[in-house]
Amino acid sequence: MRSTRIAAVVAGVVMMAGVTACNGAKSDNGAGSGGGSEEKQSPLQVALASLKTAAEQTDGKKSAKVDGTVKNGPATQTLKGAMDWSQGMQMNVDITQSGGQSPVAGKPMKALYTPTAMFLNMGAAGLPMGGKNWVKYDYDALAKKMGPAGALLKDQMQNNNPNRAMQLLIASGKVKEAGKEDVRGVQATHYTGTLSVSELTRMQSKSLSEADLTALQKQMEAAGTKTETIDLWIGSDNLLVKKRERTDSTSAPYDSTVYYSDYGTKVSVEVPPAGETVDFDKIGQ
Repeated sequence: MRSTRIAAVVAGVVMMAGVTACNGAKSDNGAGSGGGSEEKQSPLQVALASLKTAAEQTDGKKSAKVDGTVKNGPATQTLKGAMDWSQGMQMNVDITQSGGQSPVAGKPMKALYTPTAMFLNMGAAGLPMGGKNWVKYDYDALAKKMGPAGALLKDQMQNNNPNRAMQLLIASGKVKEAGKEDVRGVQATHYTGTLSVSELTRMQSKSLSEADLTALQKQMEAAGTKTETIDLWIGSDNLLVKKRERTDSTSAPYDSTVYYSDYGTKVSVEVPPAGETVDFDKIGQ
């Protein structure tokens, strides 16, 4: 059915928002700036303190330009645009997919994200729904359809920002510096950490119940996912310039790389008129 094909499209587009697979939890792990000089700290303490500073600096900028790629199984998607996280997540991006069996492969699409819903211009890709160009994916409706995974998706889409991956590594206490590297002309420090499925699910949003957390862990394990590796590159100004997230899933390996630049940029998101949109959960009815 056509609605099934469109569902496959939205799955990839949602991931292109740069959403971390897990929601970083706050943790008191001794990563604060007080309590001695770097010479008296362990490499782990230094890395945690550096990431805490970067998370605060990055979060305070409230917006940035983004571009990157997501490889999900045989499909690859590219993204270019800008996001604003000052009052919930807002994002305006152009997305193109290649590979896989997607009906929109090779056709650029506009995607708009607001704190309550995502809008995808399927008409521009030659797949209008009921004569309407835009498909609306309400986060509450997606949460209801997708169960625990949908509840997590809703939380992440409403609260997403670039520092969430940093917060996750800070909370885990599993991070190390991997050296200095050039990232598109910016000298950056590379940090890396690998977390197990159990650790990932234990660090979810507090809004998820224990039953939901257990269901999420089982869902990830059923997909053959054992770990997720997060790599972060922080510039000398303590701002995130690159993020890479990889899972080792045997059924659908996931590899996302996103670059951040032009912090503080103005982001414009104009919600399409209601007459030009159709709700995702009403397609095919």
